[in-house]
Formats: sequence, structure tokens, C-alpha cells
Amino acid sequence: MKRARRNNRVTANLYDILSFPSADDSVSPAVPFRDNIKTFLSCHARVTFLPSLFPSLLTWQILFRIGDLVLDGPGISPVVLALDIVEEDVTKSPRSVYCNQCRVAGWSGHPVCKKRYHFIIRASSSSPADGYQRSCSRCGNWWLHVSSESRCMWCDPADDIEEWVYSQFEDNTHLLHGVVHSNGFGHLILVNGREGGSTVLTGSDIMNFWDRLCVTLAVRKVSVMDVSRKYGMEYRLLNAITKGHSWYGGWGYEFGCGSYAITLDAYKKAAESLSSVPLAPLLFRGRGPQTRLQALISFYRSLSDSDLVTMKDLFSFLFSLIHESNGSLTFKTALNNFKPAANILCAWTRDDAERVQQAMIKVLAAASGKANWVTRHALKGVMCKTASPELLDYCLKHLGGKLAAGGMAVQARCNHPNSFDLEFRLEPLSSKHNGNGLDSNQPSKEHVIGDLKFLFDSLVHPETMVNYRPLVTREDVIDSATKLLDCKQFMKDYNRPSKQMADNPFAIQLWCHVEFSEHLKEDPAIPPELIVLPSNGTVADLKTEATKTFQEVYVMLNRFEACELLDYGSLEDSITIKFLVGQSGTVRIKGTCPSKHALRHFRMEKGQEKLDSGLHVWS
Repeated sequence: MKRARRNNRVTANLYDILSFPSADDSVSPAVPFRDNIKTFLSCHARVTFLPSLFPSLLTWQILFRIGDLVLDGPGISPVVLALDIVEEDVTKSPRSVYCNQCRVAGWSGHPVCKKRYHFIIRASSSSPADGYQRSCSRCGNWWLHVSSESRCMWCDPADDIEEWVYSQFEDNTHLLHGVVHSNGFGHLILVNGREGGSTVLTGSDIMNFWDRLCVTLAVRKVSVMDVSRKYGMEYRLLNAITKGHSWYGGWGYEFGCGSYAITLDAYKKAAESLSSVPLAPLLFRGRGPQTRLQALISFYRSLSDSDLVTMKDLFSFLFSLIHESNGSLTFKTALNNFKPAANILCAWTRDDAERVQQAMIKVLAAASGKANWVTRHALKGVMCKTASPELLDYCLKHLGGKLAAGGMAVQARCNHPNSFDLEFRLEPLSSKHNGNGLDSNQPSKEHVIGDLKFLFDSLVHPETMVNYRPLVTREDVIDSATKLLDCKQFMKDYNRPSKQMADNPFAIQLWCHVEFSEHLKEDPAIPPELIVLPSNGTVADLKTEATKTFQEVYVMLNRFEACELLDYGSLEDSITIKFLVGQSGTVRIKGTCPSKHALRHFRMEKGQEKLDSGLHVWS
């Protein structure tokens, strides 16, 4: 794949997924999600199936380009992605009306919403090999394919297409799958970047898009179950060590709830404790031989230009090597780009370093007659009385590629994984000695990933951890790592009331809480709904809008009717709301809902509780 010219007309009318939706594309953050989603779809999406085709589904699609990326080959063929948006009518859906994600996120007490909106980017739609447009095998028309079938939407039986659409809700190969209920509460179900099968988008690209979309649509809260893995390891644990939070924390997702009653404070302490584990005690050998774990830690400490003091330093350094190896930068650039944890005062000059390196070259020249490689450890031992350990480490790290007399140069190699140590010798100068030092002689990306996994399994993961000392440190690591692994639920709160007020100063914005005249055995936890009224809106207008809003959002409130504004005594319906609550605020509305069956069956997302022979059964 390559970049297209700026004047490419093929993708000129497509949105760029790397920047859409922008601030200019925003609908209105002062409007609730239930209204924003309708405006967004009418402005940016197109219907993919006739609304009459399915009883419970409405489907839209938005096509995207990816920057100026096009395919290799003759002509200009843009890389196109499709975002499928599916509106699911819960009351007519053949699937369960209840939401398992709400149960896990702590929203099981919410009433069942009428609508769910699924946002899906399928992996197949990003495949340059297949293309996205196909010709129907029956009628010959070109169409945007939605399945592996060769027939278009008009030639496929409606039941088959509907079944296929529902199957997409359970497909784990999507690049993105998020769902938002009509009350604005949502769940990020899937993000699959490079390692998940994406050929054109990274996980960060997908998360950036999802985050912008949620802001634009005024989504209220989004939960995510973090079961992400990186290089075969639990990424929520790795990221907690290096960043202090989960990978999703980079987009504002915070601790939601932990297993075994783990609190936010306990989570933070576990992350801090694990990150700050010192490496020095782990390297103490006593009279025993050096273990592979100790050798590997020492090896990467010798590679780093900064002191690797803690476990966070060690894992961060390995990640920096992997990250830089993904780009065009050399391995040595990765070493130089790694930022030290602390500023170290340099106590020597360039002349000092040159003097020591020339002495090292003499040692290598003396050993060259035997055609032996000299290990870093041995070379440092020979030179131990000529300079400080810090200066020796610096000189050894930059010795590879150093020119010597007689047309010779220092060749360095990593004999990893046998010795976990650098080795040096003098060789005749050739084209492979380009002055870049250790660039081609460092461990490969695959080796670094393998070492990262070994260190993770041996040092951190409670189930695979080796018996290292000190035992107190090992027990603390087990305790902290277990807590972090038990915390999988994270959440982001998108509510920004102050921003909404700034964007719409001529409207009254009220968070409306609902109470019922009828007493329920177990009252549902109905979230307040944002209601926007004109600045001259009255009590009657509030009742009308509250009735309409809660009927539209929740199934159980299909016949709800707002009757009374609480906390203000007896009021005339003609009184202006602004005189009571100002420009914004919170109000409580009492109402009635005659539909008893709806109150039972759709009362909560966790399901209907039945009393049967003393047992509680969830339907």
C-alpha cells in the first residue's frame, strides 16, 4: 500500500476515519444521545436495507478512506472501510431482551431500553484483496457486499440477511464493535488492531475514532471488559506496570469495578507496588550460578543507556525496543530514544571516553590472533582499573563499529540466547561497517518479544512465576499482580454538563429523575434523562417532554405519564421552569405507568425475578 496524491478524486467524497468526526461534524453536545444519533445518521449515513425488510432492525452505513492510503498496483484504488450502524428494536428482537454487559458493568438495575445501536467495523471490509464492491451473481448489479454470499441485498432472502446481521453481533473478528443503548449508556465490546487481524488500522486508530464518535453523539458512559492480550500476555497487567493504568486508560477509561471487592485505592496501590519493584535484589546470586532470569535482566541493563532500576524501567525499555523496531528507525536509535528514569550527572569528558575505547581496542587486538570473541563481561573485567564502572558501561555500549588502525573495525554481536552478553572482536573494515555501531548486532524484534514474554512469565504472572528471591518481593508481586488481573472492568464517563451549558445558553437543560406513584417490590434504578426546553418552557412543557422522553427510551415506560413536579409544592402548569431551577438543574417528576406486565418483564436489564418453590430464577 502507498499514499495517494493530494488531488485524488476517488476518495474526495469519503470521510477520513483518522479524523472523523471532527468538531465541525459534531451534532450538538447539548442534545441527548437519543436525539443526536438520529441527526447523525441523517447527516452522514445511508440506509443499506429498506426499513420494511426487517421487523426489528434498521441498518445504515458510512464509508471511510484511511488518510490518503491507496493500494499498490496500476491506477488508483483507495483503501475503503465501512462503519455499519444497526438499530436494534429490543421489543421485536428474537434475541434476549436483556443486556449481559449491563449486568457486568453494574447497570443491571437499569430498565430495558427500547433501542440498541451497534457500531461495527468488520475485518472483511478492510481487506484490500477482496475489495468492498462486488457484482451480484444473479442480477449483475454492483453492490456493497454484507456477507460472503455473491448475491446482492435484493436477491438474498430477507430471512437469510436478517440472520446474518444478527450473527454479526456475536462475531469476534470485527475491528470494532460498540453498542449504545437509547439512554446513552454503552459498551465497547471489541477492538482488534494489528494483532487482531487489521491490516490498515492500529488499535490506537480505532480507539481514537470510537472516542471521537462517543463525544459527538453525547454518549453518557461506556464500559469495557479488558481482556486484551499483547504478544500472548495479559496487556492490562503489562500496561499497569509501565503506565499505571490499563491500555484503555489512555482514552480516559478508569477503574470500574474489581472482582473480590477490590477498590480503586487497592488497584492503584497494586500498580504502584508492582511498578516500583527494584531489580537489584533479584540479581543477587550468592554462591549459586547465574540463572537465566538474572542473565536476561543483566543483559538488557547493559544495553540501556539509562539505569534500569525498577520493574517498570525494565519492561518500558523492552517495549521501547519493540516499538522502534516497527518503524524505519534503527535499533540503536531505540536505545538512544529511551528516556532515563533519573538524570545522571556525567563525570567524564569525550576525551576520557575516547581514551578508554582505544584501550579496549588494544585488548581486542591482542586477542585477535586467536580469532576469539571477547565478551562484554570479560572486557569490562580487564579494564576495571582504568576507569569508573559508569564510564566503562558507556564505552562498551558505543564500541561496536569503532574504527581501529590497519583498516580494522570493532565488530559486535549478540550471542543471544546462549550467553545473554555482547561479544566484540576486530575484523577487516568492509561495507557492513557503516559507523552505525551496534545496529545490526542487537537482538531482533522477535528475540525481544520472546524475552519480554519470558520476563513477564517469570517475574510477574502469578501462575508461571519462578521461585526467585527475595521471597518477600515475590509474595508482594504475586499479591499485586493477582489484584490487577482480577480487575477487568473499566469505564469512561462522557457527561460534560458545563460544556453543554456553554454550547446552548438559550435553552433550559434539566436532568429529570422519575418516581412512580405505584409502589414496586424492587424499584428499577432509572437513570435521569436530559431534557432540553426553550428558555420560556413551563411546568406543563416539562411534564409533556418528560412523558415523551421516558416513553421513547424505556420499554417498561411505554404508557408512562408524568403527573407532578416534586419538591416545589403545588404549582400551576403555566409557571415558567426557569424561575424555579434557573438555566440548568435537576428535577424530580412523579408519574404513573398502568402497564403492569411491562413493569414486570422489562423492569431491569438483569432479567425478571420469579419466586418458584423458594428459588429465584432469572428468565
